[in-house]
Amino acid sequence: MPHLHLLTNVSQDSFTDGFISETSKLLAQTLGKPESYCCFTVQQVHGAFGGSNKKFGSARLMSIGCLGVKENQKHSATLSKHFEKHLGIPSDRLYFEFVDAKPADVGYNGTTFHAIFGGH
Repeated sequence: MPHLHLLTNVSQDSFTDGFISETSKLLAQTLGKPESYCCFTVQQVHGAFGGSNKKFGSARLMSIGCLGVKENQKHSATLSKHFEKHLGIPSDRLYFEFVDAKPADVGYNGTTFHAIFGGH
């Protein structure tokens, strides 16, 4: 159910299968959720950050739970280091938006997690 979506102006040539696989594993690890539940997408965009088109990114992490003040600080640090190491995006040119979704607001397999978790 967690979904990490990264928008960046880094060349899509950097989005190797190894990078995507490693990011998926890291996402599961930082959230403490099974990787089989995790979704990671990355998209090359044209834009600017702080008036400059140097490498930058904007990421949105949606999860049902496992987000909060302390958790988000950990996720931001973990993912920032990863994106800087593999894509060269400096941590001061990367925003994260954390979305703690309600189970009723996330669909999967023709239903919602509210129903999957036993809600009515």
